Amino acid sequence: MFQDKKLLLAITGSIAAYKSILLTRLLVKAGAEVKIVLTPAACDFVSPLTLSTLSKNNVVIDLANNESWSNHVQLGRWADLMVVAPLTCNTLAKMAHGLCDNMLLATYLSATCPVVVAPAMDEDMWHHPTTIANLKQLEAYGNKVIPVNRGELASGLYGDGRMAEPEAIMQYIQEHYFARQDLAGKKALVTAGPTYEPIDPVRFIGNHSSGKMGLAIAEELARRGAQVQLVLGPSSVTTAVANIKVHKVQTAQEMFEACMKVFPTSDIAVMSAAVADFTPATTNAEKIKKTAGSLTVELTKTKDILKALGQEKRSDQLLVGFALETNNEKEYAREKLTAKNADMIILNSLNDEGAGFGYDTNKITIFERDGGELTYERKPKQQVAHDIVDRIVNRLYA
Repeated sequence: MFQDKKLLLAITGSIAAYKSILLTRLLVKAGAEVKIVLTPAACDFVSPLTLSTLSKNNVVIDLANNESWSNHVQLGRWADLMVVAPLTCNTLAKMAHGLCDNMLLATYLSATCPVVVAPAMDEDMWHHPTTIANLKQLEAYGNKVIPVNRGELASGLYGDGRMAEPEAIMQYIQEHYFARQDLAGKKALVTAGPTYEPIDPVRFIGNHSSGKMGLAIAEELARRGAQVQLVLGPSSVTTAVANIKVHKVQTAQEMFEACMKVFPTSDIAVMSAAVADFTPATTNAEKIKKTAGSLTVELTKTKDILKALGQEKRSDQLLVGFALETNNEKEYAREKLTAKNADMIILNSLNDEGAGFGYDTNKITIFERDGGELTYERKPKQQVAHDIVDRIVNRLYA
């Protein structure tokens, strides 16, 4: 997502500065190189040592440190993007009127890269005419302003002025600055999450899939310009990324029907859901009562969605499947690639630490129809999604 991007994070003196610690961590995990500049007041809220450790770069605070001079001009030219988060009312006023009394402001006035700000202040300050005028002036210079949230404020009041959450800032940056539109005009089908096969009104057969991997793929496809239809099994994951239409389903049969309906108009299909292989032959209308004896549940096979799509696939469509294995991983993945008429199979193994259900990371190997095999190190699922979509783009335009 942010691989090899250079981000300059500027932090001002606000209680919301604690969020910048998580923002730093998320940016680094997403592959960005992060350098940080603080106002002296920001040091009262966040530790330079913490930020230096997370960013793996020295934190800059003063224009001069003993006999050393901090080159604000070089710093402003180094970055692909400068992010001021949080932006206080005080620093906003100084930026809007060109004041320069600290290292952060000197860097801002020297920056040749785009600048985006995430304000944080109390509601009355946020709605003050001076603040409104300063924000308009800042935008007139070509800077972008990330909207504030409404919620509990440091004053104890409830209202507008909360700094956007780190995840929302990441999403804003991605959509407004680093989005690659190499899938513009394409339509994609993605499945994610588990399926629940009902035994009775309160019990079901399911699995531990969280839907995180499928959602990350859907969001990466959408950010690159694709119109995405996400067929999502029972999962708590949500998305606010544009270009994604979510179809919520419960059972394997419902997922099958949704996929068969959407697939004919899709250019890309990524089947990442953990679909149940078996479902109860009958579903009790009433809750089954506990008895002294044992309970036998007869199971029947569910429809193989990937195989069904492979049988319908046209030459202009790209079909991607997933394989979660515990043994003979590569052998089974290659067999699945052929048997399902897929173009790519993404293998992950429960034997790999930090991979599989529920984790925020994954470790994959991609098997391709032409015999290609690409193995990746364990990464956050957003970066894994980036790698997968890179291969999809490569095959689409090969």
